[in-house]
Amino acid sequence: MYTEVANLNFSSNGSVDDPLSSLDQEWNEPPAKRLSRTGHHVMSVFLGSIMVFGFINNLVVLILFVKFKTLRTPVNMLLLNISVSDMLVCLCGTTLSFASSLHARWLYGKHGCMWYGFANSCFGIVSLMSLAFLSYDRYSTLTVYNKRAPDYRKPLLAVAGSWLYSLFWTVPPLLGWSSYGLEGAGTSCSVTWTSQTPQSHSYIICLFIFCLGLPVLVMVYCYGRLLYAVKQVGRIRKSAARRREFHILFMVITTVVCYLLCWMPYGVIAMMATFGHPGLITPILTVVPSIMAKSSTVINPLIYILMNKQVTIEIHPLPLELWDM
Repeated sequence: MYTEVANLNFSSNGSVDDPLSSLDQEWNEPPAKRLSRTGHHVMSVFLGSIMVFGFINNLVVLILFVKFKTLRTPVNMLLLNISVSDMLVCLCGTTLSFASSLHARWLYGKHGCMWYGFANSCFGIVSLMSLAFLSYDRYSTLTVYNKRAPDYRKPLLAVAGSWLYSLFWTVPPLLGWSSYGLEGAGTSCSVTWTSQTPQSHSYIICLFIFCLGLPVLVMVYCYGRLLYAVKQVGRIRKSAARRREFHILFMVITTVVCYLLCWMPYGVIAMMATFGHPGLITPILTVVPSIMAKSSTVINPLIYILMNKQVTIEIHPLPLELWDM
């Protein structure tokens, strides 16, 4: 499917059209052209904090999930999927950009850059699609309420679907439809937003429509309908089970809002870099949105731990039970 495009992008003579050749030139540039050494050190502090706390927070979520059977509910399967993808971002992505920031340059060559761009894009889309599936789950649960036993089949299908969908959209740049390259301060990689080729533009348009616009529209629709329904029945006395469902709804909405607040600035900057005037977005201007996007790996598990009543109930005696693990 992408063979013809790949031949256009990866020419054998190492011309300007070859993204890997141009990438070699990019990471051989003096760091001063991108960010001062002090700036890189400040950035490494933020990245190091995100890497450590993101990993620890998501590890705690995984331990709680394994430790306490009561937490293994259908809705928590999707939240667990987000924690897994966030932890993989910390392990496979943030570690590389952190080390590169310490040295004020990208350390891992063109293939490492391609891996970094692919991995971060893949795990990020998995989280976003999981949130979209969560929104539909909350919508269907609260609007078509029943007392049947928990159904794990749909959440597991949603988990598998989120990974397959993400791979469908993040593998093409490895095959020639657009590409992954250095971004921002030159210590991280992503889709080459600034490429002016038709292949790159077509991919970026599809990426924003199907991996950002579509899931966000699903979430807005589902939560809009749910909030309207909540307002309609606000004066009606709700059962304890119903109140639990609304509490979960509030937790999921909080997760979605925080995730979008972290990622939307990066998305806006990326779109401006792609379709704006050349030079409109400087590399340094992308640093803060990039760090904000990565910070979602720290925030998501905190919301899950602090706002989930099941977790609060279970971890109260945790210090005494840790010895049994």
